[in-house]
Amino acid sequence: MTTPPPYDAVLFVSFGGPEGPDDVIPFLENVLRGRNVPRERMLEVAEHYYHFGGISPINSQIQALITAVETDMRANGLTVPIYWGNRNWKPLLNDTMQQMVDDGVKNALAFVVSGYSSYSGCRQYRENLMASQAAVGEKAPQFGKIRVFYNHPDFIAANADRMLAALQQIPPEGRSQVRVAFTAHSIPESMASNCNYVAQLQETCRLVAEAVGVDASRWKLVYQSRSGRPQDPWLDPDICDHVKQLSTEGVSNLIIMPIGFLSDHIEVLYDLDDEAAKAAKECGIHMVRGQTVGTHPRFVTMIRKLILERMSPDFLKEAIGQFGPNWDVCPVDCCPAPAMRPTTGQRPGT
Repeated sequence: MTTPPPYDAVLFVSFGGPEGPDDVIPFLENVLRGRNVPRERMLEVAEHYYHFGGISPINSQIQALITAVETDMRANGLTVPIYWGNRNWKPLLNDTMQQMVDDGVKNALAFVVSGYSSYSGCRQYRENLMASQAAVGEKAPQFGKIRVFYNHPDFIAANADRMLAALQQIPPEGRSQVRVAFTAHSIPESMASNCNYVAQLQETCRLVAEAVGVDASRWKLVYQSRSGRPQDPWLDPDICDHVKQLSTEGVSNLIIMPIGFLSDHIEVLYDLDDEAAKAAKECGIHMVRGQTVGTHPRFVTMIRKLILERMSPDFLKEAIGQFGPNWDVCPVDCCPAPAMRPTTGQRPGT
């Protein structure tokens, strides 16, 4: 077996988020650069951030996760340093890449804070890494990307634990019939058709539901946080539409599990705790929103294991369910960017 390169650092790569009202518009302009999203939609999304004081919790959540992983690594004799760079806001990848050069890092492992394969959740981050390497120059470290982990047993266990906690908030007499809506970020159908995003999400949902004893007739994968032009097809149904549909079926108890997200950031807080909760209340449905994995100990353990499996050829690569562990090196044509449709002149919307 080929001996892995001597990785001398780990780089957490995340989305980033504003840390004050003045950051919101510049942050969203970074997010939407090169994308065909109407400015009206951007300003609408900005209001979601202003609703929470212009501060996204994602940066503090990533910092908490890094601290938990560092503590776990030290306790298990793993001493490589962890760096952190974002795609869209400080600390930006270019700045972190330069810091790594200054510190003498030569070969690093990149942990992208995203569990599923898609252009925006995987390939685009690899492109961001390559762009940062080019910006820094020939001294930039080389990178290996840690595989997606949607079917890692520790990821499933952490989500199952969160779902069991949510189930405890359902009245005992309603638990056997409670419905579960697993949510993930909607993406354009043209993106979804060229990657394994939906299949991986469905597998995670199935594994988590089975772990807590919820049969297939009582759960569904739905979507949230759609953006872009209304004429462009995105994955559906939307969570709020699903809630309304459940009300016509006489459902009285609902658990919403944001399975496609790793922390309770703005899209979870606004789209689920605000909009979906409002829809459920209007429909007379008792809704409980389960937590994301966050800094759950099993999730933290999983990250250490994913690092170790790249450092040691003998370390077991874990995966459960219908599919094996995902590849370490993505194929050249993996998860291509979505097709861009021409502008029709239709009035922009949400």
